[in-house]
Amino acid sequence: MRGKLVEAGLGSPLDAAISQRDRGTLAMVRQALERGDVVLAYQPVMRADGAGVAFFEGLIRLMDETGRVIPARDFITVVEEQDLGRQIDCAALRLGLAVLKAQPSLRLAINMSARSVGYPGWMQILRRTIRQRPDLLRRLILEITETSAMLMPEIVQVFMEELQDKGITFALDDFGAGYTAFRHLRHFCFDILKIDGQFARGVDTDADNQVLCEALIALGRHFGMVVVAEAVETEGEARWLAAAGVDCLQGYHFGAPTMTPPWAARGRPP
Repeated sequence: MRGKLVEAGLGSPLDAAISQRDRGTLAMVRQALERGDVVLAYQPVMRADGAGVAFFEGLIRLMDETGRVIPARDFITVVEEQDLGRQIDCAALRLGLAVLKAQPSLRLAINMSARSVGYPGWMQILRRTIRQRPDLLRRLILEITETSAMLMPEIVQVFMEELQDKGITFALDDFGAGYTAFRHLRHFCFDILKIDGQFARGVDTDADNQVLCEALIALGRHFGMVVVAEAVETEGEARWLAAAGVDCLQGYHFGAPTMTPPWAARGRPP
């Protein structure tokens, strides 16, 4: 009987439940975008030498109709391949540029998908900024995940080459979680390499993660990139990574993402 249902296109009860959940997520995202209930949560990226904040990362957050904050992990995988994913990237870039304009000494990283490179709305926002406020671009960092970049490496490479002289900094996010071919890494224009958080987990006591982190740090160094360790949660992890040679550290040990950043409380960026 189950086989006949699948053949008829009805699928399993689990498939139906997942499909219904995804439709609900898409509807929630669409409604939040229509209401303008989109904000950035800011997390500091600290210099490993103890000299303070290197820059902040602006992480997209949506709010439902009750005002409850919905973290990206609850919707990003569902919308990634949809037009809604591109609209979220547009909203993130727009919000990021606005805060850079308001805070002249701030450096801010904004996440984007490689799919947005060819999205007219996203490119229009970026090109308008190039024409009207090119000074903001030198404080803008665009983060592209390793997995996303490898979907269309040639297109990403051309995109980065075209913008290299505009002053934008590019970060390769979640490095080590995907399958970057080294032949592509050699030709990309990434300035920052962010080591995926799974390798920082317990690195001060985990010999396997120590070897992997050392290899990733060496790779970043070889290609002249600033190396950031993500998802650092303990003092032991932070000390080991700093001693191993990372340039910056990011994670809950230094601060959770917050919609009330330091400059909002003090009236100026750190």
